[in-house]
Amino acid sequence: MPDSMTMSRLMGLPDFQPGDDLAQSIIDTLSTQNQGLQQGDILVVAHKVVSKTEGACVYLSDVTPSNEAIELAKTVNKDPRKVEVILSQSNRIVRAMKRPDQQEGVLIAEHKKGYICANAAVDESNADHPGQLILLPEDPDKSATALCQRLEAHFQCELGVVISDTFGRPWRLGQTNVAIGLANVPGVMHMLGEIDAFGRPLSVTAPAFADELAAASGLLMEKSAKSPVILFRGLNWPKTQSSSRDLIRSHNEDLFR
Repeated sequence: MPDSMTMSRLMGLPDFQPGDDLAQSIIDTLSTQNQGLQQGDILVVAHKVVSKTEGACVYLSDVTPSNEAIELAKTVNKDPRKVEVILSQSNRIVRAMKRPDQQEGVLIAEHKKGYICANAAVDESNADHPGQLILLPEDPDKSATALCQRLEAHFQCELGVVISDTFGRPWRLGQTNVAIGLANVPGVMHMLGEIDAFGRPLSVTAPAFADELAAASGLLMEKSAKSPVILFRGLNWPKTQSSSRDLIRSHNEDLFR
């Protein structure tokens, strides 16, 4: 691995709306700043700008809650319309609870893409309008690949794209960004058979490379700064036919299911 890398945020991007061309906006913003992309660069992109341009948004005014949503909303003191949207995005509800000191409780869900996260990743932060909910892109890997191919064609070099979202973590407080969509970038670096600094063979080491990039991007991707694209430069990484599902533990290895 290199001794150093650079990480910078792309400033000056517009507020995105359904139908906007995300790739062209990135190209135009870089051009305005007399910048370009280079071989091996990786872009980490907040999913919300992808979701917005693809129209993956729902308005509460358009939602009629089911009986299931109404009953579950009572348990966690949430708007039943939001709970209905959460259910529509979920394979199952893992846990629903509300402590006495909480105004609103917690719904942990298995998203239909397999991620375990709060509210099935249905979110209101950075929404453009009151009552608007932002969902995950329909196919984050496909979205990452399409964006990557557009940028590679323009800049004539091989690139990587990671689409990120902010998840909580079991047993630890706070949230961190994780990878939910990948293009070219490996999700996991399998190091079986390599040796450590003291010559011992590695048997289980497998860094979550894409998640490490996503987590690092959160240091610059402030919610109030309108900086949804972070550029990583100087890393060595193998171009891979990857998918965000590479990062999801299989059911037969899930000790907590």
